Amino acid sequence: MKKLTFFAAFLMLSQIAFAGGLLTNTNQSAQFIRMMSRNASTGIDAVYFNPAGLIKMEDGWHFAVYNQTIFQTKPVDSEFPLLNDGAYEGVVNIPAFPTAFAVYKDDNWAFSLGFGPNGGGGSAEFDRGLPSFEIPITKVVPGLAGLTQIDPSLDVTGYSADLAFSGRSVFWGIQLGATYQFSDMLSVYGGVRYLPAKNSYEGSIKSIQLKVDGGEYPAPAWLLGVSEQLNGYGDMAAQGATSVQPIIDGGGGGYTLAELEAAEMISPTQRAEIEQGLVLVGAGNPNQLTVTQIQQTFVGARDQLYGTATQLDATAGQLGDKEVDTEQTGAGITPMIGFNFSPDDYWNFAVKYEMKTNLKLENNTTVDDLGLFPDGASSRNDLPAILGVGVGYSDERFEAQLSYNMYFNKGVDWGPNTRDLAIWKDIDPSQIRSREIDKNGFEVGLGLQYNITDEFAFSVGGLYGDMGVADSYQSDFSYSNPSVTAGAGIEWLIADGLTLDAGFSNTFYQDQTVTFNDPDVGPYNETLGKTTMNFAVGLSYSLY
Repeated sequence: MKKLTFFAAFLMLSQIAFAGGLLTNTNQSAQFIRMMSRNASTGIDAVYFNPAGLIKMEDGWHFAVYNQTIFQTKPVDSEFPLLNDGAYEGVVNIPAFPTAFAVYKDDNWAFSLGFGPNGGGGSAEFDRGLPSFEIPITKVVPGLAGLTQIDPSLDVTGYSADLAFSGRSVFWGIQLGATYQFSDMLSVYGGVRYLPAKNSYEGSIKSIQLKVDGGEYPAPAWLLGVSEQLNGYGDMAAQGATSVQPIIDGGGGGYTLAELEAAEMISPTQRAEIEQGLVLVGAGNPNQLTVTQIQQTFVGARDQLYGTATQLDATAGQLGDKEVDTEQTGAGITPMIGFNFSPDDYWNFAVKYEMKTNLKLENNTTVDDLGLFPDGASSRNDLPAILGVGVGYSDERFEAQLSYNMYFNKGVDWGPNTRDLAIWKDIDPSQIRSREIDKNGFEVGLGLQYNITDEFAFSVGGLYGDMGVADSYQSDFSYSNPSVTAGAGIEWLIADGLTLDAGFSNTFYQDQTVTFNDPDVGPYNETLGKTTMNFAVGLSYSLY
């Protein structure tokens, strides 16, 4: 029987990003949700999207608060042949996704403050785990197939288990900066964003059952019971080897049992006991074997039975209930610069560059039965640099914005592929692939707004994004799908200085089918999907 390796990978749940890069949330205002393009904004949400454009606001204080309610599903369909059911689904529900901005504008200067979940911002629940949890358990059944050669009643035909996993992630962004106007056409921005970050993981693998002879039995107890039974058979084999030693010492090692009985060197009872012993230890009834060969058969059966029992003991320990409960915390700094150019009253051109954020997270582990999150250990979780470019046009009735974001994902080490890590860690670590990026990710968005009256406007927008990941990046824990997002909403000037923004967006992701290689079953496919809906509302207020 092959030695079973049980390694469930609770590692590296993808940080929950909704609109933006692999880690970065760009859905930082209700205006963005209703237009999907704000890189040339000169309104209050320019604090995030185009801080150099804040100089276009009127002198005075400006404030805005927003909240988004987000619903996301993350289905995973695995074709791994040993699974009971390859359909899994993670659910993300976020009732509160808050963002706030403040600006003080005076003549050629504007000072701004921003706050919001720059990465993550919610929790994902997988109520029956993920393929990476369950695949190691599925291999218990074929790994125990050899038991039927010892005893046909030990035929293991299936398994069941209670698997659950949840992950929470939030990288708060606290942004502070200043904008300066060189002329009516050109302004610049410099600022920093402080990112305190926390990931939390809780997971369990419980109540693993084995299906045997029409019933279900707790795996550890059943395996330990069979181990005890095999040790008993091993003792019989050892006694059998000892029982024939006097015959060998007496010179009868080269004879068969039938020949010894005929020569009256052993009695019919002795012959029957030796033959029965061979049958009990699963060695059959080799009438053609000499006594020396019979002893060798007993010794081989003894070693095999004891060895199998030892493996069952180890497997029983691996299949006991296991839990993980850990938090990872850290903080990073993102320097930012921006430029805004307005050649006339209608056109606006903007550039913003966010530098790479170096971020190290440290484990604070309560329970770690799998040894994946050593308490006090640290790991990298860097955020890539981002270049944002925007072009805007506006007149009294119409506004249009075209936005482009480049995510420098190739400049970040994304670590090992989690599925490879789960399967190959204890078998052949050279098979563990690094999560690679084929090309830097990008987004392109177009937003249109029509001002129906001076107080009320309607907007629509669309966004396409592709983070450029290679197949080696993808796993059930962390994957990225090209997507198209449609948004729509309203802007309503409720009173002088007080504005309501509300919007809705729906993201349509392209399912990604990726191939994994398993040392026992070979290549197999998994289809990774995702859906996201977002409702946003916000109020902004200005004091002139």
